[in-house]
Amino acid sequence: MLCLHITPLLVLVLGVSLGFAFPHNTLRKGCSLFKYKQIMVHEKKAVEKMQKEFRKIRQPGRNCNIWLFDREWMPAHLLVPDRVVLVEAELNFTIMMLQLSTHPGFTKMRQRPLAFLTQAREDLRGCVAPSHQPSRALSQWLQNLQVAMEMENTGCLEDYAIRHVLEVLDDLKCAALQEQCS
Repeated sequence: MLCLHITPLLVLVLGVSLGFAFPHNTLRKGCSLFKYKQIMVHEKKAVEKMQKEFRKIRQPGRNCNIWLFDREWMPAHLLVPDRVVLVEAELNFTIMMLQLSTHPGFTKMRQRPLAFLTQAREDLRGCVAPSHQPSRALSQWLQNLQVAMEMENTGCLEDYAIRHVLEVLDDLKCAALQEQCS
């Protein structure tokens, strides 16, 4: 009778022990970010065209003071799972901001970059184990992003996101690299 009550406990202890025996800093199986190791030139050109169009329609005189991508650390210094978490957050932010504008010229120019960024976000989903705990630096940045999204003017957030899309692409490339990136 005692054996029946101990068996689930042994299974639980064994499961937890094996969990600690294997590294948690790896990407999940089935997660392939290989295609992002080299961001296609035509994708970058589409982003540059979109940015140029946005500069034409941008409202002058905005007093914005957002510095989300000016960090004391570089994505290259993060472990690969943290890089993926960072890029996923950047993509969520950027996609949300790109979807806000209703200006006809910009709406046309944003279609290709928006499709590419949305596909990249879908490819990243589920790459990191749900139990992964981001580093302290990344956790602080994620919190700063959340605060900025709640406190800042939507126009400033949109402007910031569009000006920094190429940095998001660079961070995506960095996340795709299993080794250090520059």
